[in-house]
Amino acid sequence: MKSSKEFENAIRNKKVPILVLDQKWHRLFTQTGVSAEIKRKEEKVNELLKKQGGLQTRQKDIKRLKNKLMQEVLSSMEGEEKPKGRSREENGKLIEECNEKLEEGGAALLEVEKKLEKENRELMVLSMEVCYDLMQENGEQIEQIDEWINQMRIELKKNVVRKQQKELYNQELYTYMHDIFGPDVMELFDLKYQPKLKAVEKEENSGGEKK
Repeated sequence: MKSSKEFENAIRNKKVPILVLDQKWHRLFTQTGVSAEIKRKEEKVNELLKKQGGLQTRQKDIKRLKNKLMQEVLSSMEGEEKPKGRSREENGKLIEECNEKLEEGGAALLEVEKKLEKENRELMVLSMEVCYDLMQENGEQIEQIDEWINQMRIELKKNVVRKQQKELYNQELYTYMHDIFGPDVMELFDLKYQPKLKAVEKEENSGGEKK
């Protein structure tokens, strides 16, 4: 039985993909279903992914605004008309605010990404535990089925021999009784052996013609 610590050590230096975004990961549980623990961890990862996406979008918007403000400052330095009535100083102040927000947002994003990595790795460990248990259980059942198949093969071979022996014995009995009682009496027996009767009669008739 593997422990969680062993699974954690196994993926310590591995890059773990975001499991909830991988369709192969979802297919692992199509037959067994997702445990309550995995479900809670999956929801936590999804929540962090959503938060990460929101922060990334906000960072992009701030960067876009900053670039626009810097372009306005450059334009005013070249003697162009002040855009939207803002002075160079006002734009400079807004750029500073953008820098502060980008720094704050970057720190928040880094924190979320760390939490996301942690939760995703824990989800991976839980998934590995479930998969390992399933493989162990299936392995035991495979061994049992394999043992049953081997036993059935032995029984099948024995029964094939028994069947052949009984068929041969019936054929001998039928031939013996046919020789003693003749075809008229043998018609009373199971029709299963009638083809043999016809074959015997044909052989007798052929022998008679040769004489």
